[in-house]
Amino acid sequence: MAVSVIGEGVSEAESGPLIKKTTADGGVVDYKGRPVNKSNTGRWRSAFFIIGVEVAERFAYYGISTNLISYLTGPLGQSKSTAAKNVNTWSGVASLLPLLGAFVADSFLGRYRTIIMSSLLYILGLGLLTLLAVLPSFTPSNCQNGGAVMPCSPLAEVVLFFSLYLIAVAQGGHKPCVQAFGADQFDGKDPEECKAKSSFFNWWYLCLCAGATISVVISSYIDDNISWGLGFGIPCISMSVSLAIYLLGSRTYRYTNKCNKKNPFSRIGKVFAKAAGNWQTSTSETPTDIEGEGILACQDPQQFKFLYKALIVPVGSREGEEGCTINDVEEAKAVLGLVPVWSTCLVYAIVFAQTSTFFTEQGITMDRSIWSGFSIPAASLQLFIGISIISVIPFYDRVFVPLARAVTGKPSGITMLQRIGVGMIFSMVSMVVAALVETKRLETALEFGLVDLPQATVPMSIWWLVPQYLLLGIADAFTIVGMQEFFYDQVPNELRSVGLGLYLSVMGIGSFLSSFIISIIDKITAVDGRDGWFSDNLNRAHLDYYYWLLAALSALGLLLYLHSANSYIYR
Repeated sequence: MAVSVIGEGVSEAESGPLIKKTTADGGVVDYKGRPVNKSNTGRWRSAFFIIGVEVAERFAYYGISTNLISYLTGPLGQSKSTAAKNVNTWSGVASLLPLLGAFVADSFLGRYRTIIMSSLLYILGLGLLTLLAVLPSFTPSNCQNGGAVMPCSPLAEVVLFFSLYLIAVAQGGHKPCVQAFGADQFDGKDPEECKAKSSFFNWWYLCLCAGATISVVISSYIDDNISWGLGFGIPCISMSVSLAIYLLGSRTYRYTNKCNKKNPFSRIGKVFAKAAGNWQTSTSETPTDIEGEGILACQDPQQFKFLYKALIVPVGSREGEEGCTINDVEEAKAVLGLVPVWSTCLVYAIVFAQTSTFFTEQGITMDRSIWSGFSIPAASLQLFIGISIISVIPFYDRVFVPLARAVTGKPSGITMLQRIGVGMIFSMVSMVVAALVETKRLETALEFGLVDLPQATVPMSIWWLVPQYLLLGIADAFTIVGMQEFFYDQVPNELRSVGLGLYLSVMGIGSFLSSFIISIIDKITAVDGRDGWFSDNLNRAHLDYYYWLLAALSALGLLLYLHSANSYIYR
């Protein structure tokens, strides 16, 4: 039972069911609210529990998302373009909601409580999805008419999308808080723990991808060959295991002590509001004109210098009104400085969205046989992304980083922004390869007279698609991990859940942009009865044109990113 000590101030939001006590230094506390004992709490001991939580959660999430487009085009009878847009929209919402979840965690509930509540919602959503697939009135067989796919009842779609978006809401609270809480187990001021924290992001993503890879293999096979009910039920069990693992580690965690500080969103919002309000009344002021505030000691007084107007209390202000502090302004600058990097990473997210949509649809049309009577599910090729990541990250962490560290003198070998840029290059190359392979597939369909036979198997092995998956896996190992560390490290300490929410929002906005681009292209190319780039008959479609377009956008995005990265000043 929790014990409340009146007048003492560890934020219950952060400490969960803990005693409310304050540490002398305003640092972190253990599960009893006592000043942290480094030898008994945190570090890898706690991180292993949290990584286990994420592995189980990713297994659950990818158990749903991997084959979702097949569920929509099969049992629900949606067209390929409609299904792709629905998947992208759901994925986008699921990737944007972490901003809301992070806000709730950092402002009110704290990461510990948010993770527990999100896990319970997650289990509920997965349970409803399983019931949808199991109940006789909603089973896929009731949505078929002789072999022709017919649209399901409106009620089936309502239940499906309610379940999916409940899962999206749950992930919105779970995803940013778990990773931030894991990184919080390492003290960035301790040289050894600082290095361990950098490695944490690498091994976190490796284990995450291992869980996703196993899920892709198991779930895609079960969905295609056994039943959708079992395919959705296993992720529900996995999420229940995730919650159990998380609770088991509670006694080992380090919890943040907020010391009753003012809400960080209020502090930063006040900076922007006061800077805007003082704009007209103090246009002649410059940072060096404001005395006594130590501005010249700041990292870069000239960067976003208009924000320093928030330090000014205009003549005639209400009695007792105060300006913002230097620390508040620096936090606002840190948040604002992330915007150019965030925006130039969006093209990468657009490319990544193709792995669960059109890459899968390509594979469905190709020869998937391994041996007589056995064919692999097209969605299972996503496991090559995981294989690529699992192969690259240990090499990066154990070989590349020490070598680069010896040359650059940086603890991480190369900077976070350099790492992101390398991944963007691989992403661009993957689109070039995808376009070339799709051109080959279309030529093969034409050669064998299959252009008007969309259900026929194109005599071209599905293994042709493997290189584009592998390249995107390498890109992920650089860009995704780099973004995670960057957006965690470069925000104020109290906003680290929000920082990881910003990283996830890149992927969400990218999915929305992918859906928007598909809609525009479909309207432009599918007119007057012509087959558009995304025709349901992929042998008459032109996914190759779409991939070339994405390659060109990737090149443009890389140039803009390089400009933003070169001008960025690290905290």
